[in-house]
Amino acid sequence: MSDVQFRFRTDDAVADPGVTVDVFGAQTNASAVRLEPGDDARDLLPHLDRIKLIEVNFPSFTDGRGFSSARVLREAGYTGELRAVGELPVDHLGHLRRCGFDSFAPDIPLNPVDAEAALARWEHVYQPAADGRVPIWNLRHG
Repeated sequence: MSDVQFRFRTDDAVADPGVTVDVFGAQTNASAVRLEPGDDARDLLPHLDRIKLIEVNFPSFTDGRGFSSARVLREAGYTGELRAVGELPVDHLGHLRRCGFDSFAPDIPLNPVDAEAALARWEHVYQPAADGRVPIWNLRHG
């Protein structure tokens, strides 16, 4: 497992290892889950109140299913830590934050200066998303 390099939360980090989605349902004491590509994030919706950490694995930078999983979970009301793990190119960080990820554990550590630049790249956005930023059209006409 990769170490968390960036975390944008003030609560205590969850130290429990994430169990797989199919094992999670049978374990009443598990508080961390790991979603792999192909897992359906909607299977976790009935359990969101007891999950403190959901790790979403990105085994390849070309596999974007984790973006959809994050959006499904945040739109369903999940407020716990949502961690992107795996192959995370620096230019994906801003998009991952917009989808609702609030911690990152890349396989290969990212240059902190590059990561900061990637996260601050776009001052304005055009659509609402999980990060709560106000769309520019709403700033103009809101």
